Amino acid sequence: MKKTLLIFLLILMVGCSKQYTKAPEVVVAPAGKATEQMAAPEGIEEEFVEEVISTGEDRNISEAVISPEEEALSVFKDIMFDYDKYSIRPDARPTLDNVAAFLYKNKKFNVVIEGHCDDRGTNEYNLALGEKRAKSAQGYLSSLGVLPSRMMIMTYGEEKPLCMGQDEICWQRNRRAHFILVK
Repeated sequence: MKKTLLIFLLILMVGCSKQYTKAPEVVVAPAGKATEQMAAPEGIEEEFVEEVISTGEDRNISEAVISPEEEALSVFKDIMFDYDKYSIRPDARPTLDNVAAFLYKNKKFNVVIEGHCDDRGTNEYNLALGEKRAKSAQGYLSSLGVLPSRMMIMTYGEEKPLCMGQDEICWQRNRRAHFILVK
């Protein structure tokens, strides 16, 4: 249903003579900022989207335009890893395929890939494992044609957990690669 609405809106946009103003430059970071360890490239403003963006259903159809930033919120989802592993799981491939397609279509954006771990193991081990997870996602995206110069990797190890519990459900949520869209 959403794809049909999107196609209809794109057709409507092409046929409409109304001029649209350019959206402000933003950086999409659904789960937070990168740290000071990563220097932002020159000319990048570090604004972050912190509100839920409307799907367009509550707007007038003639005004419903899906910006790249809105599209990015649905594309850039975390990918999960198995315990003590950094190989890309089959369930993560469609997400990475969507990320690559978005970056191919939107050349003005770059991506930061953050590697995260659960809190089991030493800090040093988890930092190294988080880096391997980020590099694994970067390698997969590179194999799909995304230039390495458009991707930066960060590792946080166990330092930025999504879930604080001490059970398998929380540990799984923390074993991830997180994507931040940078303009």
